[in-house]
Amino acid sequence: MSRASARQLEIQESAAHRAELKNVILKFLSIASQVEKAAFTRPPNRGTAADPVLDQFVDDLWLAQAEIDLAARSEPLRGATYRYAACLAEAARGEMADVSALRGPQVQFMDAAYDDLWPGQRRAAGDFPAPP
Repeated sequence: MSRASARQLEIQESAAHRAELKNVILKFLSIASQVEKAAFTRPPNRGTAADPVLDQFVDDLWLAQAEIDLAARSEPLRGATYRYAACLAEAARGEMADVSALRGPQVQFMDAAYDDLWPGQRRAAGDFPAPP
């Protein structure tokens, strides 16, 4: 195999991996959004009572976290995904009163996802707001 062919194959494999990782990241974010909405819109009198729909969302969230754990190239993305999922699970259990507590882990997750998808590339200033 020539050097050019090897480089082309490497580029194709990298693009395929990036597409796979992007899909699992988007799946995780979709489920995370559902967990967040369900956790913070539950009726006040409901408290921490069992909610089968929310419980299923949390189960799905942990499965999506595991998919990222398998697909990620970097430990920072694996760790940030776990921390964000753990915070969302706390919110689902009623252990978090304010949605703003999720923003730090969410931003760390997004930063790690970007770094894993495009290693070595810097985002232009203003692409994402700074965490509160």
